[in-house]
Amino acid sequence: MKKQVTLMCFLLAGYMLAGAQQNNSYYTKTGDSKSLHQFYRFNPKKNVPLVQGHRGTKEDGIPESCIAALEHVLTKAPAVFEIDPRLTKDSVIVVFHDATLERTTNGTGKLNEYTWEELQKLRLKNAAGVLTDYKINTLAEVLEWARGKTVLILDKKDVPLQMIADIIRRHDANSFVINMVRSTDDALFYYRDEPQRMFSVSIRQPETFEQYKAAGIPLTQMFACVGTEIHAGTKPLCELLSQHGIKSLLATASSYDKLPTPELRAEAYKKVLESGISIVESDYPIELSKTLLKKDKKKR
Repeated sequence: MKKQVTLMCFLLAGYMLAGAQQNNSYYTKTGDSKSLHQFYRFNPKKNVPLVQGHRGTKEDGIPESCIAALEHVLTKAPAVFEIDPRLTKDSVIVVFHDATLERTTNGTGKLNEYTWEELQKLRLKNAAGVLTDYKINTLAEVLEWARGKTVLILDKKDVPLQMIADIIRRHDANSFVINMVRSTDDALFYYRDEPQRMFSVSIRQPETFEQYKAAGIPLTQMFACVGTEIHAGTKPLCELLSQHGIKSLLATASSYDKLPTPELRAEAYKKVLESGISIVESDYPIELSKTLLKKDKKKR
């Protein structure tokens, strides 16, 4: 019953889903770039909240930023994922958040001082600091894994924009990959490289929205991160964006995810949605999905 309800929500939102059909997982398939744009358009009649896993997940003992984390979430609920590309010493793009290795691996020092072969000797730690058998993945591996399963949002770290654009093209991944940008200059670079590009932009105030409009970035090809906590200006900003068909995202990893219990986090997530947010990015995507499902059942 749980899978059927969640699947129906996403069908209403415009996705083509294969939920619970492959390996009993909630896989999501976008047909092309235009269907990706359409999914991210704000529609008040189909405003089903979307769960965005932050670096995959930190739940259930699985380490962040690896294929295993993304796959684990999709065995429990539909989700898209924000991930972080970084560059090794020998110019291999890997998926890894920190510039240094200590927090999430049994290695030491800066990641960019290691070759890909050297990094393969390391193992990943989970959120509790326990060493696991999982290894660092290349971005190429993650792109191929994600095809027909989910959407990836690529944060900006130390990889040159052209290298990111090239690997997306090489893997024909534009229909399920979104570029996170923090300036109109970066957005224009990606847009000129590929006019069908989809963007995650940072808009914390109306003036920034006007800058993106003036730059000529298609409003049909973006959603906006409006911050990490709700405040008096959140709802008006979400309303402004929604009037132009743009969904708003709140990133809760550094704020409400820090609350000590699932019950307190659930209350916070509900207030986030009441403020007009359409996409919630969390370290707890499975837990968040359960909260949203309970909320949907109450409406019924």
